[in-house]
Amino acid sequence: MNISVIIPAYNEENYLPETLAHLGRAAAVVSHHLEIVVVDNESNDGTRGIAESFGAKVFQERERNIGKVRNTGARNSAADVLIFLDADTLVPETLLVRIARALEDDQCLGGAVAVESAGIKRKSMRIYLRGWKFWGALFNMKQGAAQFCRKRVFDELHGYDETVFVGEDVEFYWRLSKFARSNNGYLLFIEDQKVTTSGRRFEKMGLCKTLLLTHPVFIYLAWRKKAFWKDWYEKAVR
Repeated sequence: MNISVIIPAYNEENYLPETLAHLGRAAAVVSHHLEIVVVDNESNDGTRGIAESFGAKVFQERERNIGKVRNTGARNSAADVLIFLDADTLVPETLLVRIARALEDDQCLGGAVAVESAGIKRKSMRIYLRGWKFWGALFNMKQGAAQFCRKRVFDELHGYDETVFVGEDVEFYWRLSKFARSNNGYLLFIEDQKVTTSGRRFEKMGLCKTLLLTHPVFIYLAWRKKAFWKDWYEKAVR
């Protein structure tokens, strides 16, 4: 089994070093061949150099479209298994081992990992995110901070939908779930080993804007309308 960890990155020099350091420790204990692929989304900081200093393969994607950035990483990978990881997300040391073991079962086609947001001081946001966990479980919304999939299945599904500008991870997981059900397979949602992602949007963005732009209903209604998502692209919170 060959594994690619694909990391989309835009101006992530402040977060990427810790992400890659944690990933390196996790890679050291997995027995399968593993490569790290960073897709630089036209960064104008030190993102590319940092990725290269950690031994990652770096590819360029000019278009500001997170689904397309993820797909560029997958297209440049020949691995059997794809793991998509956000550039500000830290993995537990044994997570890659857990994913590899799960995929030793041919019926396991992929899955996702539970996410914790770090550094959130706003009490209102902490309460809001607890509600998100409920809705996520109810509607099978699994975040792309850490998702994984067999490459052959990813290719058959044509990857992430590039007409979706936010929530592309949820949309992909819904299609992946449907594919698994139709092909006598299953997905694994790992909850006992959580990844830790930056809570910067929830901490730095205005409260009303955060509540609107991260609300599941609003995301679903507007995820194909790029004009609504400037705070994810042109004015991304760093």
